[in-house]
Amino acid sequence: MDNVEKVVLADKTVYLVGTAHVSDESVKDVENTIDSAKPDVVAVELCEQRFRTLKEGRKWEETEITDVIKSGRMYLFLLQILLTNFQRKIGAKVGVNPGAEMMKAVNMAEARGIKVALVDRSIGVTLKRAISKITFGEKVKLASGLLGGLFSDEEVDKELIEKMKQRDVLTGLIDELSRDAPSIKKVLVDERDRYIALMLSALDAKNIVAVIGAGHVDGVKANLLEIKGAGTEVERKVLEEVSGKRKKSVNYASYAIPAIFLLVLAAGFILKGPELAVNMIIWWILAHSILAALGVILMMGHPASIAVAALTAPFTPFHPLSVGMLSATTEFSMRKPRVSDFTGLLNLSGLRDYYRNRVTRIFFIMIAADLCNNMASLIVLPYITKIIV
Repeated sequence: MDNVEKVVLADKTVYLVGTAHVSDESVKDVENTIDSAKPDVVAVELCEQRFRTLKEGRKWEETEITDVIKSGRMYLFLLQILLTNFQRKIGAKVGVNPGAEMMKAVNMAEARGIKVALVDRSIGVTLKRAISKITFGEKVKLASGLLGGLFSDEEVDKELIEKMKQRDVLTGLIDELSRDAPSIKKVLVDERDRYIALMLSALDAKNIVAVIGAGHVDGVKANLLEIKGAGTEVERKVLEEVSGKRKKSVNYASYAIPAIFLLVLAAGFILKGPELAVNMIIWWILAHSILAALGVILMMGHPASIAVAALTAPFTPFHPLSVGMLSATTEFSMRKPRVSDFTGLLNLSGLRDYYRNRVTRIFFIMIAADLCNNMASLIVLPYITKIIV
C-alpha cells in the first residue's frame, strides 16, 4: 500500500496510514492495514472534541452565543464553522463523509476489541496557538485562501483528492505554506507532527496502526525516529500551552489609541484653545459613529444594532467592551437565532448563506463594527493631529 509507512522503533512498530479526509480510497487503506497489521492499538488523528463531533454529530443548537461573544472565542467559533463547511462541501462532491476513514478505524478497532488512542492535539488549543502567533499578513492570506476555496465553484473530484495524498504534491504545498505563512505552518503542521509523534511514542503497545492525514506522514515519521520511543510528558504539555504574549501586546496597542487621542486633544486645547478642542471631539465622535454604524449596516444588522454601534463607538476605545461586542449582543437580543439557523451551520455553501444565517451574521456584525471603528481611529487621529500643527 503506497500510502502506508512502516516505522520500526526499538520498542514498537508503527504503521502510518496517510489519508485524505474525504476519500473512499483512504477508507480502504485503513481497513486493509488493520486487517494485515493486527495492531494492539489503533491511533487516530483526532482530539476528544473532534472525536465526539464525528461520533455524535455537532450539536450547534446547544451553543451559547453570548458566551462565545463575551469570552472572545468568536473567531475560533467562526473558523470552525468555515472549516467544517469547507470539508463538508468537498465530501459532498466526492460522495464521502468527512472523517469517514477515522470512524472506519475506530469502528474496526471497537469491533475487534482493540484499544483506540486519540493522538492529535485539541483543535481549540491548535487554533488559539495559531491565532496568537500568526502575523496580520498571514491572517489575511489564510482568510483569503480559505474563503476563496469555500466560495469557489471549482470542481473537486475523487481524482484530485487522491492526487493530494501523493507525498510529492503535499510536500510542495507545505513548502509553499512555509514561504507564505511560516507561523501557520509551524502551528498547524510542524507542532502537530511533533505532538502526534510524542503521543504515539508514549503508547504502551508493540504494534500500532496510526491513521493520520497524508500531509503529516513524513513529519511524524521523522519525529518518531528522533524520539526513539522516549516521548516526554513535559514537551507534550509545552505544546498544549496557549501563550498570552500576543494578547498582551494587542492590549497595549489598544491602550495606545485613546492615549494618543487624549494627548492630541490636550495639545489642541493648550495651543489653539477650547474651541478647537471641541471640534476635535466632534470629529472623533462623528468618524467613529458613522463608520461603526456603516459596518453594521453592510452586514444587514437590525436598526437597534446600528443605533448601538453609532452611540457607543466613540467611547469603546476607552472601555474594555468593544463596539462589536455590544452590537453583536444587541443583534442577538433583537434577532435570536432559530433552531434552523443552528442546524443550518453545517450547510452553508456561499456568502449569501452566511449573511442569511442569524448565527454567522451576528459574528460578521461583530467583526465589521470593530474593524470599522478601528479604521475610524486611524483616519481621525492623523487629521486632528495635522490641524494643530
